[in-house]
Amino acid sequence: MDDRHFMNMALDLAAKGHGFTSPNPMVGAVVVKDDRVVGRGYHKIAGGPHAEVNALEVAGEFAKGATLYVTLEPCNHTGRTPPCTLKILELGVARVVAAMKDPNPKVAGNGAEFLKQNGVQVTTGVCEAQAQQLNEAFVKYVLTGRPFVMAKCAATLDGRIATRTGDSRWVTGETARRYVHQLRHRTDAIMVGINTIRNDDPSLTTRLPGFQGSDPTRVILDTHLTISPDARVLKQASAAPTILVAGIHVAGNKKTAIEKAGARVIEVALKNDLIDMNLLMEQLGAMELTSLLIEGGSRVLASAFNHAVVDKVFFFYAPKIMGGDDGVPICSGPSAELMEECIGIRDIAVHRLGDDVLIEGYVEVG
Repeated sequence: MDDRHFMNMALDLAAKGHGFTSPNPMVGAVVVKDDRVVGRGYHKIAGGPHAEVNALEVAGEFAKGATLYVTLEPCNHTGRTPPCTLKILELGVARVVAAMKDPNPKVAGNGAEFLKQNGVQVTTGVCEAQAQQLNEAFVKYVLTGRPFVMAKCAATLDGRIATRTGDSRWVTGETARRYVHQLRHRTDAIMVGINTIRNDDPSLTTRLPGFQGSDPTRVILDTHLTISPDARVLKQASAAPTILVAGIHVAGNKKTAIEKAGARVIEVALKNDLIDMNLLMEQLGAMELTSLLIEGGSRVLASAFNHAVVDKVFFFYAPKIMGGDDGVPICSGPSAELMEECIGIRDIAVHRLGDDVLIEGYVEVG
């Protein structure tokens, strides 16, 4: 069997860490000797043992002379856990195959080079594209200090996310909504505007039947702190925090009242009377939030696109037609004057979710 076969096994293992490893990457590892898998492991939770250690401990004495397949270059520095390279040498692994190098420019290649210097054969770049995509949020965060930003909407075929009365329950069906909760589980933070809180009073939690998912940090754009003290997001029995994003110099008494309710308030400068999204991304990154899912509403989505902070889109379309122009559009406010000025989306993937269709893709840069 070739290297790609075993690396795909490691990638499948790595994906089990979705929603549990941030701010660390998802990593999977497989130990192979004489074409037989003798150890498997993945990084289960931030602060816990790394994938290589878990797989090698399963392999035990069979690790000597074996090949270790791992989706990310083994670490050669001490963080919350000891360097994985030392464990690899200790157990006598003969060869290491890594899907991708560590994206952190301060440590990229260090682990591979250390292993080579100590007699271990090292191969990198096997299934690299798949590994990069699996950890796309981690890669961006390590390189920029800012979260990987995804924009999500659920719309009718004629591009409306709510009726003229504000009714949006439900645009899409149960299968699509369950997929959104999977996205929430995999994402560090979720963001909406205050109008979404007023109109829908959402919980902004992860609800997956039969699975204990992770709740994302709830981020609410509320320039003047007008949120109701009875809003559900201020009363969640959830370990994830709620953050209210206000403009600079917001009234102190409003800030105090919200903080007494258990939420956090951060102040961000305004740009064109809206929260400056770029400054906000810097602050969220400083909180070790590596990924952000923007769920609306239309002004928030428009602002995110106009500030060029969105990396990826998840647009769900239901087989419904509003039949007029007074419903709530996906984005609101001034738009492009010419088609050539529109924001392009590349690497499109289309999925059928029940009767609904999901269009997934990446925002073109430049």
